[in-house]
Amino acid sequence: MSERMASADVAWLHMEEPTSLMVITAVLWFDGPLDWGRLRETVRERLVERYPRFRQRVVSRGLLGTPHWEDDPDFRLEDHLRRTRLPAPGGRAELEALVGESMGTPLEGSRPLWEMWLVEGHASGDALLVRVHHSIADGISLARLLLTLTDERADGGGRQEGLEEEEDADAGALMRLWRGAREVVGSTRAAWRRGAELLAEPIQLMDLAVVGAKGAGALSRLLALPSEPPSPFRGEIGVRKRVAWSHPVSMDEVRAIGHGTGSTVNDVALAVVAGALRRYVLARGQHQVEDLRAVVPVNLRPPGEPLPRELGNRFGVVFLQLPLRVEEPVARLWELKRRMDRLKSSPEAVVMFGMLAAAGKAPLVLERRAVEVMRRKASLVMTNVPGPKRPVYVAGTRLEGVMFWVPMAAKLGLGLSLFSYAGYLTLGVAADANLVPDPEQLTRAFDVELAALAEAVEEAGGPGPMH
Repeated sequence: MSERMASADVAWLHMEEPTSLMVITAVLWFDGPLDWGRLRETVRERLVERYPRFRQRVVSRGLLGTPHWEDDPDFRLEDHLRRTRLPAPGGRAELEALVGESMGTPLEGSRPLWEMWLVEGHASGDALLVRVHHSIADGISLARLLLTLTDERADGGGRQEGLEEEEDADAGALMRLWRGAREVVGSTRAAWRRGAELLAEPIQLMDLAVVGAKGAGALSRLLALPSEPPSPFRGEIGVRKRVAWSHPVSMDEVRAIGHGTGSTVNDVALAVVAGALRRYVLARGQHQVEDLRAVVPVNLRPPGEPLPRELGNRFGVVFLQLPLRVEEPVARLWELKRRMDRLKSSPEAVVMFGMLAAAGKAPLVLERRAVEVMRRKASLVMTNVPGPKRPVYVAGTRLEGVMFWVPMAAKLGLGLSLFSYAGYLTLGVAADANLVPDPEQLTRAFDVELAALAEAVEEAGGPGPMH
């Protein structure tokens, strides 16, 4: 079987470079050893047999070398699900080092673009390292795929298929974005039916991609965004990556801050991240702190929709300017909330989805230029993924914690991820080793800033002005 790759997926395939791999990475750690045989059967039944992409490789067809999905005639699960052992003493530092090393290692291109490693020798129990190429699916979809491996009970009962949204208001905003996305996709496909004339007038790609969403104004704002200022997170990147993740913090603590300020959990978490970045920049000796822009993925699938068997990418991105220049924690939260509220009513995410879909069918040189625009206008990638609200099990063993990163696209040097699970929130940092050799400093700054914001809210005694 051979199937042409969707244009949005082609865009992510072509973005890959040796210093910037387009691979989504997750690490799961458990409170005991995993049953190898049971894990193999779980992966085979719930991923490989259910979703064809996990047994298909990428091949080029035709004079233009168009990427296609093709069944791998030599597929063997043991080529993708393997075992390794952490060096002694097998603590968090050793696991972080293993994950960081994997982020600089490309997947084997002649096989289906994914792999899992059962990591034995971890101090608290086994771990599972999962790597899936972005051309297979977007980050939210892959987070949902990981959930298909889990059960609510150790005996395998009570499977959970969907992510649990933390904020109803945020879910409603995403639903509005999804409705516009259908129009954008339709307009983009209609545009490409015009054929070669678009290649002669590449600027029309952007115009036509946003007709359905009526996003010409949003596109103009995107293109007019100024380039990012110098910071420790910008510069030439290399192959080596470093990762770290924070100690889990109670979601009840985060919610209490939100209730005390009239903010969502997402607002609070992003404001604390902005404070951590500010603290890190100052510690690196940069005396004048500037706001930094983050690329934030936005899910454009309708809530509750089952994942299609072919998976694929269905998301846009927005550019969020994090208020690092605001020194006082509560004022920083209010400013962050104002900026987030503006983005929720903007068609920007839908516009970017249309542009990515169009870029996937454009000549490679034009796609590279589009990626360069994104690199100039952002300093980091920022994601927030909700996980299960209750403890779950994989192959009969209780999942203790999860961390999840999307690729640092467009040669960006920093990726930050927030993942909530079983009542706790964890910040993960993935960074280019040349730019940020000490990512653990950012996770420590996150803890300090969260405590400072909680104290400031308590002293303020209640919500303040939001406008």
